[in-house]
This record gives sequence, C-alpha cells and structure tokens, in this order.
Amino acid sequence: MKKTLLTALLPLALIATPALAADVPGMIAKASPHSASETLDRLENALAANDIGVALRWDHAAKADGVDIELGPTELLMFGNPALGSHLFTSQQTAGIDLPMKALAWTDAGGQTWLAYNDPEWMAERHGIDDRDDILDTMSNALDNLTNAAIAED
Repeated sequence: MKKTLLTALLPLALIATPALAADVPGMIAKASPHSASETLDRLENALAANDIGVALRWDHAAKADGVDIELGPTELLMFGNPALGSHLFTSQQTAGIDLPMKALAWTDAGGQTWLAYNDPEWMAERHGIDDRDDILDTMSNALDNLTNAAIAED
C-alpha cells in the first residue's frame, strides 16, 4: 500500500517542484507573465532608463545547447550602480563576490517564468555588513521597483 501511495503522490510532488524552485533563501523571485528573454529585455530597458549599467547578459540555455545539454529558457543579467554598490565594499570588500547585482530569468517545467535576484539584506548578512542600512534600503527599493517594471502586464 505504501508503494502505491508513493507512486500516486510522486507526480504531484514533481508538479509542485517548479514553484518551490523560486523559494530559495536569500533570493527574491517574482512570477513574470513574459518569456524569460522578454523579461530580461524589459529589465534591461528599466535599468537603462535609470542610468544603471549592464555588465553582461548570459544565455545559459544557449551555452548548454552548445555542449549538447538541454536546458529550458534561462538567462542572466549582470548590472550595477557603483554609487550604491561601492558603499558595501567600503564596509566589507568581500561583498564584491555578490556585486554587481545579477538577475536570473527562467521558465520552469510548468511554463511559469520567474525573475529572481539576491536580496541585498541577505548579502549584507552574508558579509557581516551592519553599517549601511540606508544604502541597503535604497538598493532594496530600487530592485523591487525595477523588477516590478520588468514583470508588469502591459
């Protein structure tokens, strides 16, 4: 009987897994109504409109395809605002491993697209930064607004 119950519940667990992928400690993930690529296009436009530089756009799926590995749509955007981020370095230079900021857009197996980024508060805790609350608040608010613009319905 246990084996039958496990067999019946396993597909349900697999269906739930994509939503759980967006629940990672220290990461803020938002559902997007757009494709992964369009979501990052929209984020890139929002960043440009706010004079925030883009350092790199990386298509994980294309890179995986180049080595014969199948991966659903997954793209990364690396961006930064030195006027904010540099303040974290002056508190703890190890923050440089997490900056510039990165945003990841992917479409899960269920067809839901997500846009995620590291929570600045989590980064501060990770690096023991406890003297830049105003900067962290500004970063958090900016990231929330920028990512909301990227996932907004038209």
